[in-house]
Amino acid sequence: MAEHTSSSITIEAAPADVMGVIADFARYPEWTGEVKEAEVLSKDDTGRAEQVRLVLDAGAIRDDHTLAYTWTGDREVSWTLVKSQMLRGLDGSYRLAPLGGGTGTEVTYQLTVDVKIPMLGMIKRKAEKVIIDRALAGLKKRVESTRAA
Repeated sequence: MAEHTSSSITIEAAPADVMGVIADFARYPEWTGEVKEAEVLSKDDTGRAEQVRLVLDAGAIRDDHTLAYTWTGDREVSWTLVKSQMLRGLDGSYRLAPLGGGTGTEVTYQLTVDVKIPMLGMIKRKAEKVIIDRALAGLKKRVESTRAA
């Protein structure tokens, strides 16, 4: 099994509010540092995105790719690579866990990237870590500022 990178952050909002921001792909370029374009290509029966085209610029990793999403209520979303110019694999997930007393949500982001070009494992892990850390920080800021507004 491929190595993955993961990290967690606490967001002062309910899981449904956090998942609402995660599911709003059209706004990704506003809060994720790496996603420059996002286009929902298909939706499931509940109206959530099934396939999304993303244009990514994460320094060492630049790509135009399509991901397939699987939703588990307001607690988890996972994705896998459908097609890409540069990537062989891109699997990830957001897992949301409510904190006791309704004080917030712990969000864990897990990511595995496999590029078509030769790249040292430590460079891939560093790119994964940058993507995860920026995404979690952006997600926290977006959710908490949306709640405050």
